[in-house]
Amino acid sequence: MTTSNQEVSFGQKIAFGIGMLANQMFPAALAIFMVVLVQDLGFPPESWALLFFLPRIFDAFTDPIMGFISDNTKSKWGRRRQYVFAGAILMGISFIMMWQLYRADGLDYNFTYFLMWSLAFYLGLTIFSVPYVAMGYEMSKDFHERTDIMATAQWIGQWAWVIAPWFWVIMYDPAWFESADVAARDLAIWVGIACAICAMVPAIFIKSKSTLDDDSLIPLNIKNLGKSLVGLAKGFKAAFSSKPFIKLCVATFFVFNAFNTVAAFSFFIIVYHLFSGDAAAAGIWPTLFGCLGALGTTFMVIPIVTKMSKKLGKKKAFIVSQTISIIGYLMLWFLFVPGKPYLFIIALPFFSFGIGGLFVLMMSMTADVIDLDELKNGIRREGVFGAIYWWMVKFGFAIAGLGSGYIMAYVGFTPDAPTQPEGAIEGLRLFFSGIPITGTIIAILFMWGYDVDENKARDVREALEKRKQDTIT
Repeated sequence: MTTSNQEVSFGQKIAFGIGMLANQMFPAALAIFMVVLVQDLGFPPESWALLFFLPRIFDAFTDPIMGFISDNTKSKWGRRRQYVFAGAILMGISFIMMWQLYRADGLDYNFTYFLMWSLAFYLGLTIFSVPYVAMGYEMSKDFHERTDIMATAQWIGQWAWVIAPWFWVIMYDPAWFESADVAARDLAIWVGIACAICAMVPAIFIKSKSTLDDDSLIPLNIKNLGKSLVGLAKGFKAAFSSKPFIKLCVATFFVFNAFNTVAAFSFFIIVYHLFSGDAAAAGIWPTLFGCLGALGTTFMVIPIVTKMSKKLGKKKAFIVSQTISIIGYLMLWFLFVPGKPYLFIIALPFFSFGIGGLFVLMMSMTADVIDLDELKNGIRREGVFGAIYWWMVKFGFAIAGLGSGYIMAYVGFTPDAPTQPEGAIEGLRLFFSGIPITGTIIAILFMWGYDVDENKARDVREALEKRKQDTIT
């Protein structure tokens, strides 16, 4: 998979990145489509919050189990590829099915139907994403090459956030569809098929060695159930006893999930604050908010953060990029001006540094931390560490979804209403800027003491290579 100098071929990086496009397009499209539940199907904010919360809690608890299974799979295809392929199929089918909602079926039926298919979708996401992310950690042992791999993947994956906001334009344009719920049913088919194909690419093109003869793996069978549970517990203990890893998890939790708590509010703020509740008059402005922000991330943030990482180190690059994002959130408070929607564009390059720089750096740093664990414990556990890292993300995402619904209820936001109660939209605006700023500050404070720099990572790799050579001789 890698050359002797640890450089990964461009083709392999692209193959991994196409998987990231699927990994991000599904949640990007889901975030857009979820507006339909409130705006067009009349779901109360509390029900909307539960539909965010329950499947993601389920997903969060299946991730570590999938990580252990992936780490210990004996197969001629290796540890990861077959799961990535199977998860891609399940994700595509279940995404299509969960959006086949009809207003005439009523709220209770639609809530139950959507919830059941959501659970199937998130199971597929676990089966796909946990081994997929572990593939990325395995692709190189080089400190900077890991950042380049993740930067390439995030660059490709960001196109999901460029494309997905245009679904708003299509869904709410009568020339395309008679209503947004009809649009969601049809668009889900195209999204499901396209993303499933993209998700299969890493399984097909990123090769891996057979693990049939790897005696270090715990055989996954009933006979070894007890041993497997002990191995899983050891993986958890190792992960949660690693201070650098905990810092990465906590920082990601606060940045990513503070952002997601308020992400959907941008649509309502633009429609109700800038255009007095007229979704048709708002036109493409909700789309431009997401699209231009993603384009800024793709062509500006990711390249800048990658260069900062090599010059300043990964930790300093994280702190600088997140500080810039705080400036962006402050600017958005002042630049959401009724009648002048173009003003918010000024803030988007600053705003985009938050999420845009997060996973490029954090996924690269997680690979470094996995090396530390291998040196200490003698076991390579990309799947378990990756799963626990994403468990933190997804658990927080569940809390974020629950929180966004209850914030809407708290400020008095009324679904599908032509006008909102006094103070409701101002409340959304306050939370839209305040929660991410608070979360980002907490994340920066946690990362302040992170100590795995390039020199330490190099020393760890040299120690691992020496131990490997000693074992051979």
